[in-house]
Amino acid sequence: MRSNVMARTLVSLAAAVGIAAGGLATAGTSQAASAPAAHPVVSLQSGVLATHNFGLSSAQAKNVQRWLQTYWGYTDSIDGQLGTNSWKAFQRCLKQYWGYTGAIDGDPGVNTVKALQRLLQNWGYTGAIDGDPGSGTQAAFKNFANNI
Repeated sequence: MRSNVMARTLVSLAAAVGIAAGGLATAGTSQAASAPAAHPVVSLQSGVLATHNFGLSSAQAKNVQRWLQTYWGYTDSIDGQLGTNSWKAFQRCLKQYWGYTGAIDGDPGVNTVKALQRLLQNWGYTGAIDGDPGSGTQAAFKNFANNI
């Protein structure tokens, strides 16, 4: 009889804890839902390198990497992913010929894209030099990649 009372007590206690935990979880989610959603911050310092192909397929990006290897000191693998080292090599080209004045840091930010757009004017780009790698920039970049 005593073990039966003990079992009921444990079951009741477990149920009470479960209900309380569920209530706390629900309160937490309802509170979180009313707060603005936080956006995770991604840092390149974490060891994950960003890839910016700007609409190129892997095959097209490999063409660009081979071109960068031949002319601009790219030494990494030809993997079809335009990462930091690909963009450093590209920035060397853009600095020499296309008005890029930023650091050779491998980050294809606004100034890198502006210089790229100046280069791409020879490959069909007719848009503004605005640093936005939109559809016009991407189409010209594909034309460049297919014909270098």
